[in-house]
Amino acid sequence: MTPAPQLSLHTPVGDVTLSEDGGAIVSVDWGWAAVQTETALLKRARKQLQDYFDGKRRDFDLPLNPHGTALQKKIWAGMVAIPYGATLAYGELGKKVGAGARVVGNACGRNPLPILVPCHRVLAAHGKLGFYSGEGGVDTKVALLRLEGALL
Repeated sequence: MTPAPQLSLHTPVGDVTLSEDGGAIVSVDWGWAAVQTETALLKRARKQLQDYFDGKRRDFDLPLNPHGTALQKKIWAGMVAIPYGATLAYGELGKKVGAGARVVGNACGRNPLPILVPCHRVLAAHGKLGFYSGEGGVDTKVALLRLEGALL
């Protein structure tokens, strides 16, 4: 079985690796892949992430296919709908997608596409940061929110 094509890049929040399967981005993982494959989609995704970190892009225009349950996918779609620079509480997002705050929190923790599916924009009640499952934890969440102007 041939491994999924992967392409890595340096970002202000650490190295990340994009993985493609079936013509869609399926994961963003922290770290550097041992084997790099420059497919057209992975190069496009890398460029969009670079533009995001350079302040030139607010939304991503990529085919995404995160592996998860139907409810997780619904929650992740709700996260994508949170505008750049905005935040939403776990409970508020839950009301929008028909799930409890804890279920939303669990979906955040299982998000295979951090940054592209902006789980960093989901906060605990009363504007508290909550957690972040990506490398660097809450420090990375803070860096992403500051980049977007959601935190000063």
